[in-house]
Order: sequence, then structure tokens, then C-alpha cells
Amino acid sequence: MKYWLAGVCLLFVLVLAGCGDSNNNDAVSLSDIPDEPEKETVTSKFENSAGESIETLIDNNFHLLDVVSGERSGHANVYATRLYTVEELIELFKQTEGPDEISEKKNGQQIIIYDDVFITVKPSEEDSDVTLIEVADRTFVRENYSPNYLNTFFTFALLNSLFGNNWSQSRMNTCQNGGCYGGYTSSYRGNDGGSGGVSRGNSNYRGGGPSAGK
Repeated sequence: MKYWLAGVCLLFVLVLAGCGDSNNNDAVSLSDIPDEPEKETVTSKFENSAGESIETLIDNNFHLLDVVSGERSGHANVYATRLYTVEELIELFKQTEGPDEISEKKNGQQIIIYDDVFITVKPSEEDSDVTLIEVADRTFVRENYSPNYLNTFFTFALLNSLFGNNWSQSRMNTCQNGGCYGGYTSSYRGNDGGSGGVSRGNSNYRGGGPSAGK
């Protein structure tokens, strides 16, 4: 009887452990960042990348940590690296492909605008050794970002010229009722419903970068 009870208890523990794992399968963790190539190797790929877009280069060389989907349309890919600081990445991107616009560094982060994408580079608030790279398509930015957040980096005049006259005021009216996104933070990690009208992608999107054999 004792052996039978012990077996039942062990089975119960294993079932609970399995349930716990299933709940965490979709969680995003900085510990998921794989071993990266030598910094010089990645730098060389950017420097010898004639014809490749900055978006493709980022996707091919950095770990895809998460995907954020817009409430209406568009998406943002969030990459992570331990190889570079914010300043180093900004300089690398600038030298690889000249941006249309580049912000000053504010609150530890910078935004570069290319024709179709906004690239935000910032240190992770969870691990100062990790730098996050958020690559958001223009539709995602127009339909989801908070104008006050973007105004930290760019003037309303510039933003209106990019997204259409009166975009900033129209978005402000929307933001009064919530539903505005202010960039990727750890609050999105590990939950499928983000704040600000956006949500995390599922695990099928993650795992990009050099470890994925691209």
C-alpha cells in the first residue's frame, strides 16, 4: 500500500510539473539569447553587406526575442544582443545604410528612421548587458505608437509629414481613451495581451538570428 501511495504521489508531482512547463512554453526570457558569434564577425557582415537592407541584416545577425502585433495592422520585431551597446549599434547601422532621420539619445535610447521602418535601440531594463533592437514597420508605428512618446525623439512637424497632416492630434485624441504604444518593455514579456492595444507574438515567430541558420 505504501508503494502504491508513493507512486500516486510521484505521478501527481510529475503532472503538476508538466502543467507548469506548458504554461511557460510561450514565455520570453533574456536567458533564451543563444551564444552569439564574435563581435568582429557580426560587424564585418554589416560592413560587407552591399545591397542588403538594414532590416534584413538585423534579422540575419541578431536573436529574435519577441514579436509585437498591432491592434489594427503592422508589427514590430524585437531583437536582443549582448555584443553591442546602444551607441555602437547606432553607429553600425548608420555606417551600413544611411538613415532618413536619426534622433538624439533620450532616456538611454535612440530611434533611426529608414524608408519603411523605425528602429529603436535601447538597453534592456532587466539586464544592462543586453541591448534591445525594435524594428517596427511604418504601419505599426502610425497605427499604434503614442505621439507623445515619438515626440520625445522627433518634432510633431516631422511626424505629421511622415504620417499625414494632423496625425499627431488625431493620435492624441485616440490616446485619451488608451490604446497607445510607447515601445517594447518587459511588461510585454511572458503575456499574450500587451498594454497599449498591442499584443505579443507567439513562439512560432521567435528564434531568429545566427543560431537559426539564416
